[in-house]
Amino acid sequence: MKQFISLVVLAMLPTGYCQLSRLAIAAGKRYFGSATDNPELSDSPYVAQLGNTADFNQITEGNSMKWDATEPSRGTFTFANGDVVANLARSKGQLLRGHNCVWHSQLPGWVTAGNFNNATLLSIVQNHCNTLVSHYRGQMCQLYFTSLEPMITNSPSDVTVHVTTDSWDVVNEPFNDDGTFRQSVFFQTTGTAYIATALRAAHDADPNTKLYINDFNIEGTGAKSTGMANLVRSLKDQGVPIDGIGVQAHLIVGAVPSTLRQNLQNFANLGVEVAITELDIRMTLPATQALLAQQQRDYQTVIAACKAVSACVGVTVWDYTDKYSWVPGTFSGQGAACPWDANLAKKPAYQGIVNGWTQ
Repeated sequence: MKQFISLVVLAMLPTGYCQLSRLAIAAGKRYFGSATDNPELSDSPYVAQLGNTADFNQITEGNSMKWDATEPSRGTFTFANGDVVANLARSKGQLLRGHNCVWHSQLPGWVTAGNFNNATLLSIVQNHCNTLVSHYRGQMCQLYFTSLEPMITNSPSDVTVHVTTDSWDVVNEPFNDDGTFRQSVFFQTTGTAYIATALRAAHDADPNTKLYINDFNIEGTGAKSTGMANLVRSLKDQGVPIDGIGVQAHLIVGAVPSTLRQNLQNFANLGVEVAITELDIRMTLPATQALLAQQQRDYQTVIAACKAVSACVGVTVWDYTDKYSWVPGTFSGQGAACPWDANLAKKPAYQGIVNGWTQ
């Protein structure tokens, strides 16, 4: 009933107040957020909107917490760029999602070409994850409110707040699309042992943060989603700490899986939380009114799916503006994937997100 009343109150407010993280919280979620990266933090208008907690009460660092950025040589750690993003989030009272501890990509050469044996590589994984998560221990926190008043005024300095911890993508993209394990240097050397080692090391470093396995193409049911479910079930049976499944949701306009909501619920039925971690919905350029209208409907579908699954705790867009989207540089001829355009103007997709939380 409290959630329903909150949504009704927000629906009665002027449009300017009905912003994305406010609506997410009113819908019973922890956050709505955006990814970011260090190079764009010199763009003052971009940073101003990124720090607008009415839209974004969570941030994910895109690159500067990855292995090549944090342990470029064995045993030598650097956190300078990651700290910039962490400090930015802290200054705004935003959640900070750690991304990521172990991934097959963006690895320094000493890891990929080290020819380490099983025991040594597991020790390296353990040390990397423990050191990285320890450095940011207690920094993945958010200020959140017990009433709508501070959300409306956007002035939390004189109200009582609660503190909650957020999450780490501990293991990123461990699967092939057919549900088999990716042949990374970690899997080739240790089998699946590196996954449990990474999760245990992260838990030891920060028992209060939520530990996730994160992957793409697990939005709908299928072989890859089954592989993820089987892995999580096995980890839980072994007593390995695992709190959540990250569903990246790099999607295509007009092609949102019809089984998205059911698949989120299937994951939740494993006894973990789920999150939409890297949402964007790309189109073949140029953008047209028809494509933008379909994109609005697609964003609404994704948000509504998260809203409908109680264990879906929040949604992060993979940067909020087309100006800094990764899509054009990766998918030739495609783009316009984000809710704001390259001039930082809201697109119809923004209204789709609003509709997803409120309808």
